[in-house]
Amino acid sequence: MSSIDIAVEKAPEGLIDATIYKRRRALFSLFFIIGLCMATWVSRTPDIRDSLSATTAEMGMVLFGLSLGSIIGVLSAAVLVRHFGTKPIVSFGVSSVVLSLSIMAVGASLSIALVVAAGLFAFGLGMATAEIALNIEGANVEQIIRRSVLTQLHGFFSFGTFLGAVCGIALTAMKFPVALHLLCAVGVGMVIAATALGHIRPGLGRRPVAGQGNSTAESPSLALHLKDVRLLLICILVLAIALAEGAASDWLPLLMVDGHGYSGAASSIVYAGFTAVMTIGRFAGSYFIERFGRDRVLRACLGLGVAGLAGVIFINHPILAGLAALLWGLGVSIGFPIGISAAGDTPNDPEARVSIASTAAYFAFLVGPPMLGFLGEHFGLRMAMTPVLAMLTIVFFLVPAVRSRSRT
Repeated sequence: MSSIDIAVEKAPEGLIDATIYKRRRALFSLFFIIGLCMATWVSRTPDIRDSLSATTAEMGMVLFGLSLGSIIGVLSAAVLVRHFGTKPIVSFGVSSVVLSLSIMAVGASLSIALVVAAGLFAFGLGMATAEIALNIEGANVEQIIRRSVLTQLHGFFSFGTFLGAVCGIALTAMKFPVALHLLCAVGVGMVIAATALGHIRPGLGRRPVAGQGNSTAESPSLALHLKDVRLLLICILVLAIALAEGAASDWLPLLMVDGHGYSGAASSIVYAGFTAVMTIGRFAGSYFIERFGRDRVLRACLGLGVAGLAGVIFINHPILAGLAALLWGLGVSIGFPIGISAAGDTPNDPEARVSIASTAAYFAFLVGPPMLGFLGEHFGLRMAMTPVLAMLTIVFFLVPAVRSRSRT
């Protein structure tokens, strides 16, 4: 079973030609771009904060732009795909992700927090819409070639974040201007996107405009899904894991600077290590899931995640705290794909169930950055992570909800 089980159009019959593999490589490239762009601005958050002269709480409000854009994107993506198909949504989403860095560059140069927040809003909106449409594309390719694609898609995202973080380390150490760094990433992203978008299949996911009666017919199905206890437990799981992953994406560099005395370059090294183990976990995860099952792998990962996050919070030795951050990254690397796979593990409307679980995850991105920012302002960023640790510990006991059903 793939990491994300989602209903897609039936693959056309016939021989597989080189076109489908070009399409697969295009999907890998687009996920890579999103990860690269994300790591580019995340690795420079200490410098962006300094350029804005923002407090921790004010930085949390700037990051709220990312969360707001993400939740709007995830709530609208399914409707947009049904009306326009995946290709226009992928094109819009990836373009928004890439061009958002230019908005952030302007905001950082002019020291205007609202402009940086607007750039983060565009990034979150683009990332959410693009990822949902790309997952539908990936699932369709997976059906055609009968090989795992979705786990590799998320692996390429993590690979992009790793390379972006490495570049961030080098350029931070060189005191390379933040705005110029962001604009360089825009150039790279535009070139790759222009090459890859031409291979995305037009028309996939588009449905005829339905009458008014059709929307009412869908409502009971959604209500029925929301009464499913197993699905609700899975939603809690993915919410907690997404919060833990998002907390690191948004705050890890600042956490290591403010909480453990790291320099900006050293904090970027920790973030690069975090993304590296995330990449390894996602590329290797399917191997272990096939042999040990989703629930056992998730339980082991959550154990590592709890231990790693606890170490970052409570260990006072900077080097040990940095190593603990690696455990944190490995621990949350495949929890989200496992949860989404479990949500879709049913013959009855898996697409709706996957959408519900995905929305729960993006809710964590909505409330996470500002909540942790306000807590960090009053208690420090290390102690601000204790609610995240508590949630990871609680959902450790909900792991049986992701156990595979008889369907494979």
